[in-house]
Amino acid sequence: MVLRVEANKDAVEIVTFGVLALRYLTPDRDHAVVHYVKKVMVPKWGMTPIDDIRRKDVRDWLMGLDYSGPTIQKIKGIMHAVFEYGIFEESCSTNPCSGWRLKNVGSDYKPLMVTPEQTLSILRSFTDPLYFALVFTVAATALRASEVVALRWADILWDENRIRVNKRWRLGADGKPKTEASNSTVALGSALAQALRSWREASPYTAGTDFVFPSLTMMGKVPVCTSVFVRNYLRKAAIAAGVVIPDGYRFGLHNLRSSLSHWLVNQNVDVKTVSTMLRHSKIQTTLDLYTQGRNDSKIAAQDKYVAAIGIGRIPSITRDEDPSFDQRYDCS
Repeated sequence: MVLRVEANKDAVEIVTFGVLALRYLTPDRDHAVVHYVKKVMVPKWGMTPIDDIRRKDVRDWLMGLDYSGPTIQKIKGIMHAVFEYGIFEESCSTNPCSGWRLKNVGSDYKPLMVTPEQTLSILRSFTDPLYFALVFTVAATALRASEVVALRWADILWDENRIRVNKRWRLGADGKPKTEASNSTVALGSALAQALRSWREASPYTAGTDFVFPSLTMMGKVPVCTSVFVRNYLRKAAIAAGVVIPDGYRFGLHNLRSSLSHWLVNQNVDVKTVSTMLRHSKIQTTLDLYTQGRNDSKIAAQDKYVAAIGIGRIPSITRDEDPSFDQRYDCS
């Protein structure tokens, strides 16, 4: 809604927050940004003229939201960006989200660490080569769940010893990487390359455009559902391996990402190398983010961790060697 006031025959536009926010939502905005703007901010502030929104009102509203601390911080950050856009476009004069911080909204969540020994136990528990390759890939590369399932075989750059990461799977389609730093590559060490080659020999879907980790029940049209995999397999395997996971505590593939970083740093691997392996977007995350590590250093670090897990050469799995292959993969 836009209000207009006639003064000396000149129309003065008074822009509401809703109008400004919708202008801010260009087609390339991340889905989460669109969600929080349309579903959280606009219902509260949509009809309010932007220059009538005060800092205290924003603070009180944020503190009353029924979200976790990090999510409230994210909402404040998005709202801050909307107002910065408005200032740039000369639609508003001030940003009520600037110059103050929210208190007592931090997260007390600490990711559970999985040791190399526990990772080996988890991997040995999987008889399905798809699940083995999926978990091993995440453990060795620290790819996010949305990134690893978005991989196609063409993203495995065998000759360059790299895996290309330029997308993530969100809402049933490819989306942009999480951050600019995420749009990069990760190392492909020898043991991981052998594991992926072994899985490709077993997979029914091996074209360059096929998913590396496809949903077999959906005939490879979409990737495997990680939430179902975690609930039905990974969490149980981790508990059996000795990972203490309290009831209701968050656990998933991301814990393998955190564990790789934790282990490498405590093994005195150069922090800049670890930072580039994880492709962090904030300097506070692993120190001095923007200094790029060499790929051979990342491969050496990955191989060091893989050796600690205890994985060497992965035997191939073929139809001839596995009589149950056709039944499990419905390839008759």
